[in-house]
Amino acid sequence: MHRRKFLLSSIGTGALAVVGNCIAAPAIDPIQAALKQMIGTREGCGAVAMVIDDNGTSTVSYGNSDASRKSLDTHTVFEIGSITKVMTALILTDMVAKGEVAMDDPVAKYLPASFALLDNGRPITLFDLANYHCGLPKTPGNLPPDWWANPNPFADYTIDKLSTSLSGYTPPYQPGTRFEYSSVGFALLGIALSQRAGKSFDALLIDRVCTPLGLAHTRVSLSVDMKKHLVQPHGINEQPTSLWDFGALQAAGAAHASVGDMGLFLKACMGLTHTRLDKSFERLLATRTPTTLAGTETGLGWFITKSGNEEIAWKTGLTGGCNSFIGFSTKTLRGAVVLSNFVWQPIDIGTTLVGMKMIAPDFDPGDLASLYA
Repeated sequence: MHRRKFLLSSIGTGALAVVGNCIAAPAIDPIQAALKQMIGTREGCGAVAMVIDDNGTSTVSYGNSDASRKSLDTHTVFEIGSITKVMTALILTDMVAKGEVAMDDPVAKYLPASFALLDNGRPITLFDLANYHCGLPKTPGNLPPDWWANPNPFADYTIDKLSTSLSGYTPPYQPGTRFEYSSVGFALLGIALSQRAGKSFDALLIDRVCTPLGLAHTRVSLSVDMKKHLVQPHGINEQPTSLWDFGALQAAGAAHASVGDMGLFLKACMGLTHTRLDKSFERLLATRTPTTLAGTETGLGWFITKSGNEEIAWKTGLTGGCNSFIGFSTKTLRGAVVLSNFVWQPIDIGTTLVGMKMIAPDFDPGDLASLYA
């Protein structure tokens, strides 16, 4: 289905007007209208939506990147939050493909000696961490009760603090047997892979994901050029807030990326471009396990939701002042990216653009979103 026809029928915010015997084009782009409805009149806030389908790539934006009314475009850089988890999983599958680690390796094999993970039936494996079945908590237990009210809550959260939080912690069930969203699990995965590779997570991300895919503006640590195009995040009070530093939790949500880079990443995910990572991308969706979300399974990093004949792979992300969505149909190879510098859930717009209407669920796979309710 052509993009314009699809968007008009799916989003429903554009209307055709009959003028004489002619049909006039909608006055407002339907994607832009949907973004406008979400952003409203919030000063300095905005959103960008990119759609990739058989007609090519199109990008639509609404609002601004900051109070100076700087426009949003493909160069604009956002925090992408938990979409980082898909990239961390891709690092894993690349390292497995190269024989550096194995999926069923216990994570303890690669962690610093300060980590003393307890078992419940069997050790936690790298695979358990990547498919959300590790039995570890969503967030560390030694964060302050109101950590989310801190404008930069993880800035001083060290590996030692993470190992302390897990000291004496026993998973409530045997790893691999039950779904539970865990940012702690992905943090451990990133630490383990970094230890195995002998480099920082940011360096590992650049080496294993960014360089092969040509992502010059995807990093944990912002480059000089990325800083020039960086949005101003806005929190739940609609006021400007800080970027998040993730400390030991980097692999769970610390990446920043430009809109253009997210489009390149999505094309590689969909198999529309080909690199040495093709097989590694395929493996992210090859093995699936059930979740508590209706019609939804996990891949590695991804969530995969089925409805009728449609199936989409998707992931959301949330920081203190940015929100993000990436997803694509495995059937029609239509994909979408939605990025915003305001804390609202873009999952309904993103999944509609891909081809399956989903309202933000009670279970929220976007990093930490339920704590902002």
